[in-house]
Amino acid sequence: MQKNEINEEDSTKPVKVFQVGDLAVYPAHGVGRIEAVESRVINGEEHEFYIMRVLENDMVIMIPIRNIDSVGLRDVVSESEVPLIYQIMQEKRDSPPDNQTWNRRYREYMDKIKTGSLFEVAEVFRDLFLLKLTKDLSFGERKLYDTAQVLLVRELSTAKNTDDKTIISEIEMLFAPPPSDDAEGDPDPDPDPADAGGDAANVDPAGSKDE
Repeated sequence: MQKNEINEEDSTKPVKVFQVGDLAVYPAHGVGRIEAVESRVINGEEHEFYIMRVLENDMVIMIPIRNIDSVGLRDVVSESEVPLIYQIMQEKRDSPPDNQTWNRRYREYMDKIKTGSLFEVAEVFRDLFLLKLTKDLSFGERKLYDTAQVLLVRELSTAKNTDDKTIISEIEMLFAPPPSDDAEGDPDPDPDPADAGGDAANVDPAGSKDE
């Protein structure tokens, strides 16, 4: 019955159904597990809710099943999408201009995080990471940076079925500067004989015999 109500709003879009035990992503909170489906009577009407526990902090969220599309509840990204996320973070972009107020940037970043899209979260993390290389982040900037990092690491580790430490290492490699040609450490293939000998090149090998 509730499916019909949702389909009346958008009959062309299938309704995503989660089962108990499924992993899902709730915008701005990250990956959680559906622990139960419960019915509650509100204003005389019976409504069904997903009971989801967020993996990062054990927060329990009640999500109206009829509103899962509007709240943005979605599946965890697939492993095949991970390279696309990494590609976004590798895109070079200048730091936000100084004439753009922090309040405006904060709203833009929060709007991206609230979409629940990991692609948008990756953009926020990238921008703040690059900004961090040019200056110390303010308290608000650092808080957003940490939030984006937690959301990224948790979902990527879930998608790849690995641990957080591995994902953090992979992300750090994305931002590592490319090795310079001078940093190879190879010896000079044709060293100057005069340089190689130093002072010893000026010593007469027969000098001690003349004495």
